[in-house]
Amino acid sequence: MVRRDLRPDSCLFSFLVGLSRSLLAFAALAKNQTSQGFAPLTIETPRHTYAYVGTALDWWQADRYCEQHFAQLLLEPQDSEQGSFSKLLQSHHIRGSVWLKERDSVLHKTKRRRGHTVPVLVFRDKTDTKYVKVLSDFPALPAVTACAHLQWDTRSQDIATIFSYAVPAFINEFQLRGFVDEEGFVRFALIVHGHHSPYLPVFRADGQWHHFCVTWQQENGTWAIYADGKRRAAASGLCSVGPSAPQAISGQGTFIIGQDQDSLGGTFRAKESFSGNITDLHIWHRVLSAEHIEKVRSCWVVEQDLLFGWSSNALQVESTVQTVATQLLCPDAYWQLKRAQLESSHALASRVNTLAVRTVIPDSVFSSGVQDMNLSVALDALDILAAVLREGEVPVLEPSDLLAVLQLLKQVSDLEIQEGDELEMLEQLGQYYMEVTELILEEQNTGTWSLISQVIRGPMAVVELCDRVVSLLVPLLTRERTKITIQHGNIGMEVRELELSEQQLSGEAYVVQTPEKGRHDLIEVPAEEMQRLKSRGLHRVTVKNMWFGYGSLQRCLSSSAVSPDTAAPDGAQKYLGTSVGTAVISATLLSDQQEISAAVRYRLQHRAQDLPNTLLGPVCAFWNFSLSPDAGGMWSTAGCSVAKSLPDSTACFCNHTTNFAILLQVYEMERTTKEELTLQTLTFIGCGVSFCALTVTFVLFLVVGVPKSERMTVHKNLILALAAGEALLMVSELAKPNQVLCFMVTAFLHLFFMAAFSWMLVEGLLLWSKVVAVNMSEGRRMKFYYVTGWGLPVLIVGVTLATSFNKYVAANHCWLNVQTNVIWAFVGPVLLILAVNSLVLLRVVAVTVASARRRSKMLTPSSSLESQIGAQLWATAKPVLVLLPVLGLTWLCGLLVHLSIAWAYVFIVLNSLQGLYIFLVYAVYNSEVRNAIQRMKDKKKALSFTNCSHPINYLSSPRNTTSWDTGRLSPAPETALPSPVQREPPVKNITSRGNFGARIPMGISSIMSPERPAVELTAFKCSGF
Repeated sequence: MVRRDLRPDSCLFSFLVGLSRSLLAFAALAKNQTSQGFAPLTIETPRHTYAYVGTALDWWQADRYCEQHFAQLLLEPQDSEQGSFSKLLQSHHIRGSVWLKERDSVLHKTKRRRGHTVPVLVFRDKTDTKYVKVLSDFPALPAVTACAHLQWDTRSQDIATIFSYAVPAFINEFQLRGFVDEEGFVRFALIVHGHHSPYLPVFRADGQWHHFCVTWQQENGTWAIYADGKRRAAASGLCSVGPSAPQAISGQGTFIIGQDQDSLGGTFRAKESFSGNITDLHIWHRVLSAEHIEKVRSCWVVEQDLLFGWSSNALQVESTVQTVATQLLCPDAYWQLKRAQLESSHALASRVNTLAVRTVIPDSVFSSGVQDMNLSVALDALDILAAVLREGEVPVLEPSDLLAVLQLLKQVSDLEIQEGDELEMLEQLGQYYMEVTELILEEQNTGTWSLISQVIRGPMAVVELCDRVVSLLVPLLTRERTKITIQHGNIGMEVRELELSEQQLSGEAYVVQTPEKGRHDLIEVPAEEMQRLKSRGLHRVTVKNMWFGYGSLQRCLSSSAVSPDTAAPDGAQKYLGTSVGTAVISATLLSDQQEISAAVRYRLQHRAQDLPNTLLGPVCAFWNFSLSPDAGGMWSTAGCSVAKSLPDSTACFCNHTTNFAILLQVYEMERTTKEELTLQTLTFIGCGVSFCALTVTFVLFLVVGVPKSERMTVHKNLILALAAGEALLMVSELAKPNQVLCFMVTAFLHLFFMAAFSWMLVEGLLLWSKVVAVNMSEGRRMKFYYVTGWGLPVLIVGVTLATSFNKYVAANHCWLNVQTNVIWAFVGPVLLILAVNSLVLLRVVAVTVASARRRSKMLTPSSSLESQIGAQLWATAKPVLVLLPVLGLTWLCGLLVHLSIAWAYVFIVLNSLQGLYIFLVYAVYNSEVRNAIQRMKDKKKALSFTNCSHPINYLSSPRNTTSWDTGRLSPAPETALPSPVQREPPVKNITSRGNFGARIPMGISSIMSPERPAVELTAFKCSGF
């Protein structure tokens, strides 16, 4: 940290927020008290709030003081700001020098109060003409939340309608109305299905901007009204009664701002119209929690389930309604800090101070001065505080209580160990510190943490404080005591020294027993990483570990989770949200008190999720303090990957050290468990049948001697790739336990299915070459086909592995990771191939239909219209049915799977039985295959002639003699031989009996020659009979 000092006699620091005019009285009060001690002088401006502490401090004390008061030291003014800054100090009679922090980077920019410019609807006076219509389609609403900023016209005393929603079946379907009572409060009433809630006060009619939210849900008709972040009214029973009740708010209605609809979209009355200003209306089709409502009020946009967002483009504004732009200043840190102090009962501070007989916790964080904290004082303060929190006298902490505890924890974490301090007390200090931290992080305090999140920059601030305390324990480590472990309920810490000089280095793990019996979390520095540190010349390192079990910390951090796409890519699940589903565990390595980088492995147990019909997707993440610094950081996945995922735990690898957790992305399963099981069973059976059918088809093509052709070669390659892919798919679940094997199975699945689709593309290109003349020789075409069919898949898989090696495999399956862009290495090419093959099929169908029409006119010119239409329909259907399996167009059904479970069944049946379809069309009913089989039968029958042991021969002599005793032919007398005249040997024709293909004549005959007598086989007696 860079410092710039002028004179160590005062400190000026900037709270990170702006303030409204209504709190200027606080500045005057502080100014009057400045001389009575060192209570700070508060200076408020439209953009900042400053506090001047008239106490001599050195720079480091000033900086720590600012941090302990949830602020930061003032940055050095820029040249353009010097004059106004000097005038500001002089106007408050501040003389002398102040400490400043040098403005050396954009990270040190002073935070200003956030504001955003919005269009405001101005309804001047009550009329029956002014209205604004929301241009949005509303579905049926079983739950709803509507929030807006409102400025009430104090001149009007009549009932006013802020908004009304009407449907054809019921005009008063959903309304919000209000009026100003005699005491000057604006009272709201909610109307649903015509049922009217009572008018209840929500805020003062002071002419200021106020934020309100109304919620309603179908179950029990529960409703609530919030104003300026607080729930002002709530009850149940605001719903219809009867056998069909409760009912959702009907959809397809008309939403009007500023008027009560007496007919759908019209018939307004001036007496019930709204007078004032309204802006920033948002509508959600769910009930927002109090935490989310506070975020909406603080200018955060809750995107999930947002039905309507404020935009002038989504409004139909009547011409007399004025629209102006204004800037809304968002309530932020200093405002929350002030509100916490003003609304506090100070019960915790009173109890602790009474037991300590001194001021341990001040009544206000503003009035607390610079305190000297030593080891003994800190130990005593934490002991008393832990006892009060442990006894449960304050079951739920108020915001001011929690801020006061955090202020004390900050002071203790900044403790400097002095010479003469008893180091043994440090371990006891760590015990008390962990106990207090555990007690304030209990789940019942989750709401309080949310209320002060902007002041403390998120709950991870307490993790930073614990990390400082762990560092205080390092002096306790000696050669005899190399490890200190503190475990207190839901929080643990450990610090240890590691010697790197040993010959055999092993991984060093920090293991924590979780509250669930028999389960534990761990984080370790792998042995290979220890060896790498040793090779860098390091001889000793210090390892700090912390563990925070599930509680308020995780609940608050879930809102900062990394959000993926709103739907799972396979269409089977709907994204619901992301939450922190495990403990938070951390590791830090130090060498000579300097942090060093190292890779770690960690495994965390999932917290039991009571979420039926949901799917959890684990994400390895760490808390990055540099992202979104205004909020104290956010989750990031950079450098982290899932090593192994089980239903109850996840193991991760990260190439750096920090605070880690497992984020669980929750998906609503749009299919029941029974439906999923049915689909998996159908897939397995279909793939098994297809694999067998493809194998038989491939063997037939090889064995029966089908004539070689381009078409048959392409068929064989397609069948080979598809069969290999389906075989791997059936056994892929068996590879899940082995990470390396699962990775290999995924890569080969990617390759073979990509090859199958590539050969489907080749099938389409081959058809195109038959329909459209292509000037390319057969040899060149086949080379091109092989490059496309096998070379392209190898290239795609290779590039994908090279660019996304760590994100290649999905967490729960041996397949491509659908949560990253890796899946597009398969889906992208497949969509392109299916598009090309669709065009090819359309061209083939067009040519076939045209040919059928010409043939019909030539052969049967007088045929009826019905027969001609039937012939053309068959000419259209036949190529579609024959070409669908090899072109892969049945995969287009996958685009419709998300619409209905029926399409999922159709998709599974068509594609898992693709192999059987190919077998039937291209083997069983293929004329070439059947003719080849018939030739094999005829050849076998012919060969059986030559296998006969007792043939009967008829020589050309009129007399033949055969010896049946010897089984050999008796030689005929020389005189019996005719003159050697050449004759055509008699031929016995054997024709094929198949129903398909041409009739191919086949003959068996002897060849006459002078050396061998002519023989015609006309009868035989097979050997063995």
